[in-house]
Amino acid sequence: MRIVLMGTGEFALPAFRAVLGSVHKVVAVVTQPDKVGRGHHQHVNVVKALGESGGLPVLQPERVNRPEVLEELRGFGADVFLVASYGQILKPELLSIPRLGAFNLHGSLLPKYRGAAPVQYSIWEGERTTGVTIFQIEPALDSGPMVGKVETEIGEEETAGELMLRLAELCVPLTLEVLDQLERGVACFESQDPAGVVLAPKIPREAGQLDFRQGVRRIDCQLRALQPWPKCSAVLQRSGQPPLRCLLLLGKRWGGEEEFGAGAELSTGVVRVVEGRPLVRCGDGWLELLRVQPEGPVTAVALLSPLQSHTGRCSQQTLQQTLQTI
Repeated sequence: MRIVLMGTGEFALPAFRAVLGSVHKVVAVVTQPDKVGRGHHQHVNVVKALGESGGLPVLQPERVNRPEVLEELRGFGADVFLVASYGQILKPELLSIPRLGAFNLHGSLLPKYRGAAPVQYSIWEGERTTGVTIFQIEPALDSGPMVGKVETEIGEEETAGELMLRLAELCVPLTLEVLDQLERGVACFESQDPAGVVLAPKIPREAGQLDFRQGVRRIDCQLRALQPWPKCSAVLQRSGQPPLRCLLLLGKRWGGEEEFGAGAELSTGVVRVVEGRPLVRCGDGWLELLRVQPEGPVTAVALLSPLQSHTGRCSQQTLQQTLQTI
């Protein structure tokens, strides 16, 4: 078949590489325009690089649904548009161009977690399993009929970044299988159950603020879901100095609460150091901080929730040494 690849992020790469090496003919690559970051540093567009390395036409329209872009896409005579992590809405006129339709690789088990951040929300909501779904694109958000699924367990310490890479690899055999079925006319189209729809909208930067009144499990899921971006943060309160923002990257439940003895401070958000381990009190237990990234020198004595301040004390020297070694 003649295939146009449409994608931008790294989630698309394994499947796109597999299609390039398959019996099918990739006739063009469509990706987002190049972005320039701070200091005029240009981010590498990995899908663009893949297309150029294969000597393919690479389109980078600001608006993919404009008439001149649609006309160029028609010229490729594609049977299928294969879409993954593209980043623009595809309107009906564009979707009607390929002979067999446009199909999207989505990082969840639809109809759960429709939207821009399915991998992150699967972890944040405490799901034990997730997967990849290939569906035919319709104008409504991620609502089209499904043509293939692969399921996998979510690791207890797996971050969104790690899971994203693993799901991307799971796309490879599923994509080749679905393309083969489409070519032979035997693909099975399964409608999504509207009753099972859960949305996964784009995550804002402020989503990383922690509320330690939540349970340890909920906070652990939030920590892993928001890596590599935007990461979770809290504030270290420093005596006589401005509060210090600190990124909390990884934690786990700590079960030795009895070592604090009777009368231990139970207010949420308070830090204690036990055997060199910084622990923060949550709504239903203690979270051991395994990976912490302070923004500057650590002279703090207590950890603050964004919604509730605390003044619990621990050894400044011990906390400083601990944070430097984890």
